[in-house]
Amino acid sequence: MLKTIKIDNFRSFKSFELQQLGRVNLLVGKNNSGKTSILEAIQLLCSRTNLEPLAEVMINRGEYFLNDHQRRNSELDICHLFYGHEIQPDSNLCVSGMNDENKETITVSIGARYFHIDDDLGKLGKQLNEESSILNESSLSIKGLNLGIKWTHGEKTEILTFPLSNNNSLNLDYIQPFHRDGKNPAPKIQFITSSSLETEKMIELFEQIVLTPEEKLVEQALHRIDSKIQRIAPVSSRKSRYSLDSRGGFFVLLSDSNQRVPIGSMGDGIWRILGLALATVCAKDGYLFVDEIDTGLHFTAMSDMWKLIWETAKRLNVQVFATTHNSDCWTSLASIAEQEDVTEDGIRIHRIEKGKETSVVFTEPQIVIAAEREIEVR
Repeated sequence: MLKTIKIDNFRSFKSFELQQLGRVNLLVGKNNSGKTSILEAIQLLCSRTNLEPLAEVMINRGEYFLNDHQRRNSELDICHLFYGHEIQPDSNLCVSGMNDENKETITVSIGARYFHIDDDLGKLGKQLNEESSILNESSLSIKGLNLGIKWTHGEKTEILTFPLSNNNSLNLDYIQPFHRDGKNPAPKIQFITSSSLETEKMIELFEQIVLTPEEKLVEQALHRIDSKIQRIAPVSSRKSRYSLDSRGGFFVLLSDSNQRVPIGSMGDGIWRILGLALATVCAKDGYLFVDEIDTGLHFTAMSDMWKLIWETAKRLNVQVFATTHNSDCWTSLASIAEQEDVTEDGIRIHRIEKGKETSVVFTEPQIVIAAEREIEVR
């Protein structure tokens, strides 16, 4: 579990630190203070050299160039990851943290490339030998840039390098489906945006837990929001899954009806809780990131939401990072901090203030006192 996070030159942060991280960490603060960027930075660290999550984040933000109107030929506009939205040779960003008593670090760097990707390196080397030239940076002109990724954790290291295109962007063709060998497995990561998960992703997660104890946890989560819900199941027909909007793909069985009911007819709150439950159980021994966690939830459902997340996170060893603007959201978390034995793992609220290099941390007793005395922590 991460205990600290240090961010350098990432997005709007020249330098920023999170201290005293707990099992559940809620980030609060004004608009444009960088809460979502912090989630992305921690996800980048936990993803190691797997760039698929980063690509999804950048596409969702619109940080890409679309070539020939085809996603497969798109390029990620890498400069927006760096502080000041500019890159040049020797630019780098870094996210590090203390994890299992060891320092874990991901560094993204920009390096110079002194030959074109299409150059015949054999001919280039022969020419240099014939001319008795000495290959050094001062005698060559820069032909392009490379993107380097380096992850370290204790004695473990992973390194990747990619060429950037002529407009200094990363072609999505380089980011292939990621497969890691069993010797150095990465933690599981789930990221839920403010617009919730899409149907295809929800079904994929459900299929991972079907006929396991975690499936029962998901049913119990929905039961807390609507006591009439007894069971849930995905649609078997692929056509039925994707022919409609993003609230399709699942049916629920209600105790007062003999018919199966499309989950889309149950409201946004049920869909949000389903996504939270699925993502939490599928992040076992890993990390859950949720942007604007209260989206679609009435304030009366938030205590049940936090209880679900807290109990599941403890049981399955998940560390949670979430953001909110909602007062009911953090005060509901205070009720969990007061009722539950949280001293071992910890519940924290971190206030992010624009221009400050560290967060303001509220521990469990401080969260409870702030809620009781109506002290604003946002």
